[in-house]
Amino acid sequence: MTHAARVAVTLSLPASSVAAAVSLFEGGATVPFVARYRKEQTGGLDEVQLRSIARSVEELVETDARRETIRKALAELGKRTPELDRLLDAADSRAALDDLYAPFKKRRKTRADAARELGLEPLAERILSQPASADVSADARRFVTGAVTDVAQALAGAQDLVAERLSTDLAVTTRARRAMAEHGVLTSTVRKDAVGAEKFSDYADHQEPIARVPSHRYLALCRGESLDVLTVRVRLDVERTLAQLLRNVRYLPTSPYGPILAEAARDALERLILPAAERSVRAAHKVKADDEAIDVFHRNLEALLLAAPLGPEAVLGVDPGLRTGCKCALVSDTGALVADRVLHLATSSAPDQQALVSWLRAARPRAVAVGNGTGGREALAAVRTAVRAAGVDSVVVSVNESGASIYSASDLAREELPDVDLTVRSAVHLARRLQDPLAELVKLSPQSIGVGQYQHDVDEARLGRRLHDTVESCVNRVGVDLNTASAALLGYVAGIGPRLAAAVVHHRETHGRYTTRRQLLDVAGLGPRTFEQCAGFLRVRGGSERLDASGVHPERYGLVARIARDLGVSAHDLTSDPALVDRIEPQRYVDPSTGLATLTDIVAELRKPGRDPRATFEAPAFRDDVNTVEDLQPGMVLAGVVTNVTNFGAFVDIGVHQDGLVHVSELSDRFVRSPHEVVSAGQSLTVRVLSVDLVRRRITLSARS
Repeated sequence: MTHAARVAVTLSLPASSVAAAVSLFEGGATVPFVARYRKEQTGGLDEVQLRSIARSVEELVETDARRETIRKALAELGKRTPELDRLLDAADSRAALDDLYAPFKKRRKTRADAARELGLEPLAERILSQPASADVSADARRFVTGAVTDVAQALAGAQDLVAERLSTDLAVTTRARRAMAEHGVLTSTVRKDAVGAEKFSDYADHQEPIARVPSHRYLALCRGESLDVLTVRVRLDVERTLAQLLRNVRYLPTSPYGPILAEAARDALERLILPAAERSVRAAHKVKADDEAIDVFHRNLEALLLAAPLGPEAVLGVDPGLRTGCKCALVSDTGALVADRVLHLATSSAPDQQALVSWLRAARPRAVAVGNGTGGREALAAVRTAVRAAGVDSVVVSVNESGASIYSASDLAREELPDVDLTVRSAVHLARRLQDPLAELVKLSPQSIGVGQYQHDVDEARLGRRLHDTVESCVNRVGVDLNTASAALLGYVAGIGPRLAAAVVHHRETHGRYTTRRQLLDVAGLGPRTFEQCAGFLRVRGGSERLDASGVHPERYGLVARIARDLGVSAHDLTSDPALVDRIEPQRYVDPSTGLATLTDIVAELRKPGRDPRATFEAPAFRDDVNTVEDLQPGMVLAGVVTNVTNFGAFVDIGVHQDGLVHVSELSDRFVRSPHEVVSAGQSLTVRVLSVDLVRRRITLSARS
């Protein structure tokens, strides 16, 4: 069965659609391009399905490579058999392959190895055969020679060999893993004299079935374990498991060797089988928990990247500070730094407050973006007072500054603002983040944006790949202005990548603005194949070809011209008059290469060329009289902004330097299975204070009516 066929079965997708997608990927097509411009070939598979197909095929290729590596290793060891080949062929994952190979891997010398060298294997076979009658001492005495000094040593060595035999029996280990996964109990205790134990007080003496442990709790336990605060185990009823094991081997309680086999089986369980099963089950649970945590991060990051932009307006960015003052930077509608200064706003300096009033009157920015870090609430109040005193129509917005300090010290920031102080770069970044969150956030490592659930505890490589896919998806969904985009933003456009993005920007700086998409073909290293992938996601506004400002791919310009001719108008008129677009009959233009789905997309683009799919910007409003946790009282109703959504609830910034938690049960008047059903990062949310724990700095909120 081909990879495409296997993936189709696994994902329950049409085989022909999956085969077409795999063929396109093998030909160099990107997921965004296939999802948007090759719907006819894939039967309309969406981006999520296409990424699942791409990942699944990649995993199958890696699994096949691992299978062949193991097969070769077994052959070199002289252990390869037809039965093992059959089992290897049937294994459908790397984990299953590694389980098959585990008994044959080179390892440190074991007790069983030592017994084998002493020639005790025949005695081990005697134990396993469970004869109805025998003289155990006489049997063992035959092996008392050389390094074997007595009967007890001979029997102990033989038991070690039996324990090894049981622990490498695939049927035995499979049953043990299944029992551990279905009936194991996860326990945690605090280590003696552990530093930071108070943070994990909820898990000081915790136990629950491993099968029912939610991902966020498992990751919390793993974090406590990694910090040497918690001891975490998965335990299984040994006596019950031992009885089951003995029922599945040749065990005769009445045999003289019966007690010896039972003792060897107990040793195999406690020393070898159950620890291995525990490691396997915990590893599987970790993968599952990682997947869920990565999915949470993906959802939150996507919501932030697609947050409503203020747009090309002048903005004053304020990076708050108490002792050193607030770093303020005015940026133009294109994001260029116009002026900057340091003002002591958080400490209510009268001269600086008046200086801000005068600056606002002169510059009249559309908005003031104030970072939400230390001193942010004080600075926000001072800015609002100054805006009222200046009599200007500037909205004042608290902006999440996670990652701003990382950006300001980055090589990219030094390139963009080479002669600007580090702190001023942060203020510029905050202003630009309000203008266009997507364009600015792509300059940061996604992990530094701070919207994950135990992001530092999950598999870093898998998290990085998923977040890259998230950013790529958002960038291509919105589209990128070819004449204003940074190299960081262009690097996420389908088919381009960092190296070509730098070349596109260099060409723009050298030769001036792009007036048409076709000029991309003049960029060194960007050929027809790359142009096909990227062109539809790039926008050229005010250029010589009006369709270049839309999401219509250049390969369809001829079709648009034909539609315009049929309507008796020019293509320019067609893209300028929605009434003309309403007259288009898409069914007339369906042919083998252009289906109704593509035609529907084209009509939508013609109706609103270059439309931004993001929502319209609305500024949230915090209460001026609530600035610290101490100001909160149960029953208060506050406006807030969702900063992070997890599987157990949502964290909300209510302007007191400490996010409050709305548990999933308090997010809605109706039953909510997942918080992502009702809230997303960056969303404005009205909440009510339920309780405030000043000692632990915990705020409990409700969004129910």
